[in-house]
Amino acid sequence: MINIALPKGSLEEQTLQLFREADLEVRRTDRDYNPQINDERIGKVKILRPQEIPTYVEMGYFDMGISGLDWVCESGAKVEEIAKLNYSKTGQGNVKIVVAVHRDEPISTVNDIRPDSRVTTEYPEMTREFFGRLGIPVRLFPSYGASEAKVPDLMDVVVDLTETGTTLRKNGLKIIGQIMESYTVIIANREILNDPVKRREMDEIVTLLMGVIEARNKVLLTMNVPAAMLEAVVSALPALKKPTVSRLHGIDFFSIETVVHKNLVNTLIPKLKASGAEDILEIPITKIVR
Repeated sequence: MINIALPKGSLEEQTLQLFREADLEVRRTDRDYNPQINDERIGKVKILRPQEIPTYVEMGYFDMGISGLDWVCESGAKVEEIAKLNYSKTGQGNVKIVVAVHRDEPISTVNDIRPDSRVTTEYPEMTREFFGRLGIPVRLFPSYGASEAKVPDLMDVVVDLTETGTTLRKNGLKIIGQIMESYTVIIANREILNDPVKRREMDEIVTLLMGVIEARNKVLLTMNVPAAMLEAVVSALPALKKPTVSRLHGIDFFSIETVVHKNLVNTLIPKLKASGAEDILEIPITKIVR
């Protein structure tokens, strides 16, 4: 059985939803940090701050965990990244750790930052290394939230996490550099990967989770097509590989099914109908396992 650490806070809701859609529902009550997953491959489950999870996985308290790549780098934990998930602290997609100053500052790049500037951040280790590489001595002040609100009254520079930069701009800041791009990752203890039983259990759990990720934003389309229109319809269809085509019994029709991106459906269905497709069905997909 494998032990799993899941993130609380900004990654919590999306992570619990992912496990639920993978048929690995995390059962818990309010303020319960020791939930359970009803699966014989999973033992202990803990919900912890994502900042802590990489270190605990490295130490072997957990076999695998979910955290942000930013916290893996900040902690310096020696863990194995085994899968990338398509959500972040602010929604779907990647986020960036950026360097920002007040918009009235007469500087446009990180190289223009003045020595001995006050820098606030939730990422002191990465920030220290970043400015060390630049050769700019700065004073670091760890932040525990609302970092962007501290510039310019308390701080000169902020190193913060952002997706679009909107919040920073609303607070009168401008981005002048980037330290890294981050995303949510599944990480594993390196020693556990050498245990064939736990490795198999972990791989099976990851397969289910990634099957959900793969299926998101995709649907199954099925339709019936007269034989005379078959080539016209097939040529209009995208597919993971090739559409499945089978002859209907007793009539000169074919049944076609294919997987397509959800964002294509609103224009694709009218095009298919115009090409001769009939009885078109759009079916949600819960998992795709390649």
